[in-house]
Amino acid sequence: QVQLVESGGGLVQPGGSLRLSCAASGSIFRINAMGWYRQAPGKQRELVALITSSGSTNYADSVKGRFTASRDAAKNTVYLQMNSLKPEDTAVYYCNLVRAGLNYWGKGTLVTVSS
Repeated sequence: QVQLVESGGGLVQPGGSLRLSCAASGSIFRINAMGWYRQAPGKQRELVALITSSGSTNYADSVKGRFTASRDAAKNTVYLQMNSLKPEDTAVYYCNLVRAGLNYWGKGTLVTVSS
């Protein structure tokens, strides 16, 4: 089993910054990828950033240049630094871990960008 716990969401004004964290525990060996998805009200869940086991990171076009994903393997934690936030970034952000072809999800953390 894999457990993922996100933290760091909240309310921020447009142009502001937030940093999300996701701590993984349990059977966290042979990880294929780890990263972040988000789901806005009335929309499907979408990829935000995903760090592969090779160390490369894939970003959604909508966040390139504003968001940075990183991983601390020693702490089994992945981060998402979000800068220049826009109202359209408002969503529940979910931590994702892929292991042995299976997807594991955190419960999500709400990010609201509003003045």
